[in-house]
Amino acid sequence: MRVIVQAFASIAAMCLIGTVAGVAQSDSKHNPFSFNQLGGGSAGTYAAIRLRQLGKSFVVIEKQDRLGGHSNTYFGTTTGLPVPYGVMSILNKSVVTVTNQSENVDFATGEPIAIKLITIPNDDPEVRIAIENYKAQLAKCPFATKYKIEAIVPFIAGYNTGFGDSFLKLTLYMLKMFSLDVIYGIQHGFLSLPSHDNSVSYRAAEKKLGHDMLYKSRVFSAMRGLSEMDNSSYILAQTPSGQKPIHAKNILIAVSQTIENLMQLSLDRKGREIFAQFTGTYRYSSVIKNIYQIVQSIENRAYGTPYNLPILPGVYSLVNTSVPGLNWVLYGSSTFMRNEEVKKDIVDSVLLIRRPNITVTGPEIVAFKTHSPYELTVPVQAIQGGFYTGAALTAHESSHLGLY
Repeated sequence: MRVIVQAFASIAAMCLIGTVAGVAQSDSKHNPFSFNQLGGGSAGTYAAIRLRQLGKSFVVIEKQDRLGGHSNTYFGTTTGLPVPYGVMSILNKSVVTVTNQSENVDFATGEPIAIKLITIPNDDPEVRIAIENYKAQLAKCPFATKYKIEAIVPFIAGYNTGFGDSFLKLTLYMLKMFSLDVIYGIQHGFLSLPSHDNSVSYRAAEKKLGHDMLYKSRVFSAMRGLSEMDNSSYILAQTPSGQKPIHAKNILIAVSQTIENLMQLSLDRKGREIFAQFTGTYRYSSVIKNIYQIVQSIENRAYGTPYNLPILPGVYSLVNTSVPGLNWVLYGSSTFMRNEEVKKDIVDSVLLIRRPNITVTGPEIVAFKTHSPYELTVPVQAIQGGFYTGAALTAHESSHLGLY
């Protein structure tokens, strides 16, 4: 399951160690901010802390009431213990061991289905050969699509949950998502916090950034590059306390680059044409109780589909959490769905596969977040036309920001 953020480790180090001097507010036309940053997710938090370290003045516009983006944590009402249901682990060189104990069920029928469990490292010669073949192709450029890696297709698709129908995605994107860094992490271990609270570093960052943050806010309108003499930007932010004007030399975008997110930045025709090519999929994460699940996890595996991949829209998996009685549920769709539609389908799916003769309280979703749009891509024609030529983008992975 692709819920990994390497930059998280850098955030933790910068937020919890040492002190950083405050940066004065700057409003006037003659003393603009160095940066107006949009977004306070993983990449945005790292960027803001780094700007502070570099002594830059800035203000961050964040639509949520907190930092962290997809790093979601639910706290049990009776135990108070944290249950992560967004970012689950951190891509890093560590000694953390990845284990997998799961049951495969066809969520269309509720019946178990026999599937060969794939883990890495793996003693199955076919799987080991497929992994080495896959790694060999990742090391090449250009690469082809058929190099005897069929044995690990279910594993790759399971890791890239939220990416929609894997067989409708360009191989280019699948290889970028399931990269050499990811394989190394799977083989040697990921990093996770012993407390299971992956939001702790973001709360520390919130304290560090203080008045430089505008929470529950959005861009209302913007003017950029008014003249050759004034190439700065003027943004009007809609905040809970009203509209706030921001004058900045640069705009740093740390949100999904969809046309919907960027239209308020007064894009010109070329900009609209570029960003309109991005499309994403839809991923929903939730915590649910009253499932009464015995095994560590239940994976959705369909009869009659290639490699028994799940039929979407639908549940990807149900996983036990560290808090008894609470399960983490992942749901995906290739097209937009309303939150209430997703919640209903999750509950219906759980009821279908739940052990028979259970007449106790029905399933209840206690926490729910949509991680959409998820994994932006462009059509093959755009790539062939040079869409990424000259761009620094390697993948929609916030960990890469830490290299700058």
